[in-house]
Amino acid sequence: MDHTAAIRSLFIDGPAGRLEALLNQGAPGASHAALVCHPHPLFGGTLHNKVVFHTMKALHSFGFPVLRFNFRGTGLSAGEHDNGRGEVEDVRSALDWLHREFQLPVIFSGFSFGAAVGLQAACADDRVKAAIGLGIPVAPIDGRSYDFAFLQGCTKPKLLVSGSLDQFGPLAELQRLEQAMPAPRKLAIIEGADHFFEGRLRELRETVESWLRESVIRKDVP
Repeated sequence: MDHTAAIRSLFIDGPAGRLEALLNQGAPGASHAALVCHPHPLFGGTLHNKVVFHTMKALHSFGFPVLRFNFRGTGLSAGEHDNGRGEVEDVRSALDWLHREFQLPVIFSGFSFGAAVGLQAACADDRVKAAIGLGIPVAPIDGRSYDFAFLQGCTKPKLLVSGSLDQFGPLAELQRLEQAMPAPRKLAIIEGADHFFEGRLRELRETVESWLRESVIRKDVP
């Protein structure tokens, strides 16, 4: 049964004020809850981004309740953009909300800026049992570089997905990042896809769904 018609609009209390959010309701008896974070807000990124939406669909296909929210200063969210610093705290607030609401293990996913800041919160949070980074900006983006050294201590199951034509994700840099991470880990490259997976969103969704079946659902992460 498709539960995507049941969408709840809400606000989450964040450190800079309330955060606008959407929750795609889960199926009864869901095994996990999920969080998806959007790309850079100063370049048009919001919770309605196509990659975020298709990632939500992939996670929701397993019956998980899936939360998307707008970072501070985006859409109806209060506050101002904080160059990735305060946004990590926004993610922690979203994880807190999911925990209070569902008391379920969480699967995190973030796209581009959402991955760069969200994975910092997700990898340090015991409530998060698996993490997905889409379009990881290992090359400078928005005029700055992101440090992913923290992933070297992230022992949760991890999936990185990038396009072969992603200008912010050179393959050699992604491979170095993957090799520096502890297992379990997987790097998936979608041929012909750019940073936004334009024309390749179906493959993106299928890649996420396949990994979840193989690495998270089948192993029944506690």
